[in-house]
Amino acid sequence: MFNIENFYWFLSVSLLVNLAPGPDMLYTLARSLSQGTKAGIFSALGIFSGCLFHITAAVFGLSKIIEESALLFSVIKYAGAAYLVYLGIKSLLGSKQQRLVTPVESMSNRKIFVQGMTTNLLNPKVAIFFLSFLPQFINPQTPWLKEQIALLGLWFAAQGTLILILVAALAGAFREILATNKKFRSWQERITALILVGLGVRILFSKK
Repeated sequence: MFNIENFYWFLSVSLLVNLAPGPDMLYTLARSLSQGTKAGIFSALGIFSGCLFHITAAVFGLSKIIEESALLFSVIKYAGAAYLVYLGIKSLLGSKQQRLVTPVESMSNRKIFVQGMTTNLLNPKVAIFFLSFLPQFINPQTPWLKEQIALLGLWFAAQGTLILILVAALAGAFREILATNKKFRSWQERITALILVGLGVRILFSKK
């Protein structure tokens, strides 16, 4: 079902990408710092629910593209690789911009869950990322195409959710450090940016 080498590569890259302090992590962190760990966990679960929609769209969208045209899939794959390089370079260039976690308005856990899900659902960058990221690791010749895309997508989303829950749990214990430590987030951004650029370049110059 999978090329084991590519799967290990996927596990490594997805972990590093999920560790990056992006909008989902900053939102969860803000909720945790404002309302506590439980609010952060509900934020993470809401974000995961939104990801399920994007994963479903990727499963049927990518599989349909592959069935219709191998050439079109190759175009999307290499365009996705170029997009990952762009994201990496953008992150590197913007890593000097220090971002602070700002307070958010208090609300019920149910509203926090819905807001996290809605924010993720309405973010077109999430859909674009899935369509750019997943094709780099799937085998278009496999008879388990939909299952392969779904498994990789679910693994990525579940892994990211567990990391967000961990962030929520740690926020209570290290509130002041996590809210003001600019160097830590800057270091994370640089590492993730280099991984994205490396992945994109690897795909763009691959002979396969």
